[in-house]
Order: sequence, then structure tokens, then C-alpha cells
Amino acid sequence: MFSLKRQVGNTAEKLALQYLTKKGLKLVEQNYLTKFGEIDIIMLDKLEQILVFVEVRYRKNVCFGSATSTINSTKQAKIICAANHFLQKTSQYDDFICRFDVVGLESDLKYPKINWIKNAFEAI
Repeated sequence: MFSLKRQVGNTAEKLALQYLTKKGLKLVEQNYLTKFGEIDIIMLDKLEQILVFVEVRYRKNVCFGSATSTINSTKQAKIICAANHFLQKTSQYDDFICRFDVVGLESDLKYPKINWIKNAFEAI
């Protein structure tokens, strides 16, 4: 049985996926798991031939900071390593530019405030 935290996370990821799909992105993979870490959502921006690695964060209460502010350098490094793993395993995206986005959801998940940050960080 899923924990409450996992259920909330799944709901936040589903809402982020719906939001990004409405913005024209296409789902490639969800919950890509490696020994380096997980990528919540991998999407394709076909108009610009960009492969987008998306980290989804949720905060019900922003008293201790926004949802997007919780992505520290350690988390970024894990996402970048996982993205490198994906790219090594999936040659069909060799000619694509890669981008790292963050989608922050805040407040009640029934009516969340969604903050999509394109190019939230870069691979060094």
C-alpha cells in the first residue's frame, strides 16, 4: 500500500503532467529510476527538438519556502546523473538539446498554484 506521502507525490506529478501536456509537451517517460536517482517526468518539446527532464515539487504550505526552492545542488546533481543514464540508454535523442525544468505546485492539490520554471538549472 502506498504511503500518504507517495500518494500526494503521485497526484502532484499527475497534475504537472497534465499541465505540461496542455502546454504542448509530449510524455516520453515517467518515474525514470536509476541507481543515481529518479527523474519524475521526461517530456519532449517537439517544436524545438528539446528533451525536457522535469522535477516536480509540492508544498501545501510555503511558510518554509516555495516548492521550487527545495531543489538544492545535491538534488540537481542526482537529476543530471539520472538524465545522463537515460541518454546513454536511449540513442534516439542524441540530436536533441536537453533542458532541466522544475514544476512547483503549492497550496491545495484540488486547486494548486503551478509554477513552471524552464531551464531551472544546467548540467555542468
